Amino acid sequence: MTASKLTFPIGFEWGVATSAYQIEGGVLEDGRGESIWDHFSHTPGKIHENESGDIACDHYHRLDQDLDLLHNLGVTTYRFSIAWPRIFPAKGKVEERGINFYRRLIDGLHQRGITPTVTIYHWDLPQWLQDEGGWVNRETVDHFVEYARLLFQEFGSLVPRWITHNEPWCTAFLGYGLGVHAPGIKDWGAAARAAHHVLLSHGLVVKEFHRLDLKGEIGITLNLNHVEAASDSDPDRLAADLADEFSNRWFLDSIFKGRYPQLLKEGLFNPHLGNWDFVQSGDLEVISTPIDFLGINYYSRTVVRYKEDEPMHVERLTASLPTTEMGWEIYPHGLYLLLKRVREEYTGELPLFITENGAAFTDEVTENGAKGKSVVDTKRVEFLHDHFDAALRFIREGGPLRGYYVWSLMDNFEWAEGYSKRFGLVYVDYATQERILKNSAKFYQRVISQNGIEAVLEPHA
Repeated sequence: MTASKLTFPIGFEWGVATSAYQIEGGVLEDGRGESIWDHFSHTPGKIHENESGDIACDHYHRLDQDLDLLHNLGVTTYRFSIAWPRIFPAKGKVEERGINFYRRLIDGLHQRGITPTVTIYHWDLPQWLQDEGGWVNRETVDHFVEYARLLFQEFGSLVPRWITHNEPWCTAFLGYGLGVHAPGIKDWGAAARAAHHVLLSHGLVVKEFHRLDLKGEIGITLNLNHVEAASDSDPDRLAADLADEFSNRWFLDSIFKGRYPQLLKEGLFNPHLGNWDFVQSGDLEVISTPIDFLGINYYSRTVVRYKEDEPMHVERLTASLPTTEMGWEIYPHGLYLLLKRVREEYTGELPLFITENGAAFTDEVTENGAKGKSVVDTKRVEFLHDHFDAALRFIREGGPLRGYYVWSLMDNFEWAEGYSKRFGLVYVDYATQERILKNSAKFYQRVISQNGIEAVLEPHA
């Protein structure tokens, strides 16, 4: 890779992202209730080596240290999530100590000149709600609105940017369809209901935010893939259409066009549903309530072909390019293509944010004499550089990309993968909770400080 100058617009926002269950730990602290991820991770066989987020990065007890870490990185904004079970540990019970923790976090960010971006829901549904049906139960929508309203009342004047849901695709399809995420249900009928209720809760919370006349902005974060057909044949193009509806359009179409795509509805969900009576009159109008921005999480592309004996006749091809430790193909150009497509088909001049982008690689700590410990993660540096470059190409063509959040601030609990995958800019020694800046963190510091960088990617930079 050749050195290149990356220069972003003045005011472009540089940040990092985390989520509560992945970093906080302290699951029994200060009245916090059980979440579905507590329950799921303590079910043998669900998580790599039966690991859990009980301690994670111990962020709950190391808040000031981690705030200083953010300040040291130089980020202008920090995206984090609030743990619903810290706020409502039981039905009808509000836990003030949970509210106070997030007030300390938000105040600490402001003191350091960092703008908070809050994700209201990043998958940690209270277990008491799951016991009543979780997202399959329409009543969960009302509880979510109540929860969000409380957050707006407590923090609305302090938080300028809110995200209703992180990756509803994962909440519904991984949690209720494939069953590999909490709550671990394998029922595509339940997944359809869960997806609808999550989207409905999003729309209602957007309405509530504007009803309260808060001065900030509110949107949603979707995990989107660039989808390609393996060939120009009609069967392969049909397979790509189905894969696109599954990965992208179920949520893009409902939020921006007020409808669900038909191919997926007929091919995946209808065989598992007697009817769609859970979609009530006016629901799709609520779901498509205008938002102030769209957050996009991008990691890879999907290449598919038609295959008769695969579910929905769609076969995902193995990667033809280098991959991350997650097995995800590294394809920066897909970010540019995705941003361009979303703008042209859905969002127009609506502000866009990359709310997650990053890579898991095998990281090793080395002793570097008087300089102390270091982590030489050249592949991650290259990954970030090339994705920044793809984002900049979109901006240079007039694309309304306003900010970029790298996933993640630090290594953390990677859901079903436990602690086996490291996405962080900062290395975490889980035994000692020591934080070590990787070379990618130092690279990102230079990008932020110069709002672009003449990148010289040397192994020991």
